[in-house]
Amino acid sequence: MTGIPDNPAAATAGPGPDPGVPGGEGRRTRASALVTAGILLSRLSGLVRERIFAHFFGALPVADAWKAALRLPNVLQNLLGEGTLSASFIPIYAELIEEGREREAARFAGAIFGLLTIAAGLLALVGILVAPWIVAVFFSRFDPQLQALTVELVRILLPMTALLVLSAWALGILNSHRRFLLPYAAPVVWNGAMITAMGLGGTVFGQTGDDLARILAWGALAGGGLQLLVQLPLTLRLLGEFRPHLSLETLGVREAIRNFVPVVAARGAVNLGGWLDYALAALLTAGTLATLSYAQILFMLPISLFGMAVAASELPEISRNRRAEGARLAREVAQAGERVVYWLVPSTVGYLLLGDVIVSAIFETGAFGADEVLVTWAVLAAYSLGMGASATSRLLSSAFYALRDTRTPARIAYLRVSLALGIGAILMFPLDRVRVGALGVGAAGLALGSAVAAWVELGLLRRRLREKVEGELRLGGRPLPRLVLAALVAGATGVVIQWSLPPVHPWVRAAATLLPFALVYLALTRRMGVSGPLDRLLDR
Repeated sequence: MTGIPDNPAAATAGPGPDPGVPGGEGRRTRASALVTAGILLSRLSGLVRERIFAHFFGALPVADAWKAALRLPNVLQNLLGEGTLSASFIPIYAELIEEGREREAARFAGAIFGLLTIAAGLLALVGILVAPWIVAVFFSRFDPQLQALTVELVRILLPMTALLVLSAWALGILNSHRRFLLPYAAPVVWNGAMITAMGLGGTVFGQTGDDLARILAWGALAGGGLQLLVQLPLTLRLLGEFRPHLSLETLGVREAIRNFVPVVAARGAVNLGGWLDYALAALLTAGTLATLSYAQILFMLPISLFGMAVAASELPEISRNRRAEGARLAREVAQAGERVVYWLVPSTVGYLLLGDVIVSAIFETGAFGADEVLVTWAVLAAYSLGMGASATSRLLSSAFYALRDTRTPARIAYLRVSLALGIGAILMFPLDRVRVGALGVGAAGLALGSAVAAWVELGLLRRRLREKVEGELRLGGRPLPRLVLAALVAGATGVVIQWSLPPVHPWVRAAATLLPFALVYLALTRRMGVSGPLDRLLDR
């Protein structure tokens, strides 16, 4: 499926088609389509995992403990994982490959692997030791029994995260060789391990509550190892000569570390912000932390499928051509931005107008009832107001990384995190007084803070990148008003259909409303003369 040549170096030998000439955009569209396909498989398996989780745990206190426990390993993964490696590792490795220096590229990859193994292992060990104090500080409102469970889960999950960091290293290698589908689909096995753990533990062995959460944690650990293993054969084949080592004198390592530090600092700020979001949510009505997490999963789905997919596929290409004139780089970023906006506009409208249909179809089962659906929709709608900005900011950050500037996105990230927390803390307590059954909607305040901060971040990134490339930087371009109009008409169509339906199963209601919504949007944009990424892909 991946079409591996007998000679790994042949995969990237030569400069390849110029993205500035016909064929270049088609190749990049195909690359982003492969990333999208991989992420889609991953996210769909993740939604299945979360639906099963919602069935067994709903918004009960043990669900809050699991979500809190998973947050600390996520901090480690985000500090050292895909996003950080994308900024510091891929630009250097891709440029070495482009210049035909495969042996030096392999030595560079081996040094980074060695350093990541040591760093991830040490941080996981430290996290295991300090877990009781971290949980006590950030989740002080948990009762002692819930805190003890959270600590136990954290200690199981931290080694898993060290494995996922190394999996991100493999992703960086594969992306640089334009192998996109496998690394982005690899999390399917991680999700599959957790689905299997919950299915066996909850159904076959009849476990519930704390015991089922422990089984789930061990399943996640096993899944982390499997996610790394499925990528290793192709990764090692592409590298050719591979020997892990710890030399700082290897070509590219010191530059990677210099680029690494500001990104880690920025990621640290973002992750601290995520921790504080969860800590603030834990101060609100019981179940708020769980509903916040459910909404975040849906919020991240379009961003991953479209924003992150385009950003991931563009990073190696811009890195290969980073010395091109500013006008050309600006044009490349603008074209990528159009691909992002085409899908993010209807995603935003869909979440705002039909979010209850989506939440109900995915999560309403077992312990997750109608009240949980409405509260999760409220949080999701608030998040969606900043979805377009969040996705486009990822693309602009990738452009900075490709240009070997990791400090500008880092500084702007500090401001975004501070602004999001400040606004969220102000809004969450008044909104938590609004009740749906026993649940409050205070998490919507945190989501609104995130949305406002996302637009501020996008504005600052766009202004700084325009100065850097010294060219006009259109994001969304002229088609944007037509896209918004088409999405609103499509959304209104879906709402009318929803209101006219008799009581039916959530899956039937979702199919009856979301399918016409999608078809109307695609038909209207085509009628208005706006070609989508799928049209451009099929035309080539």
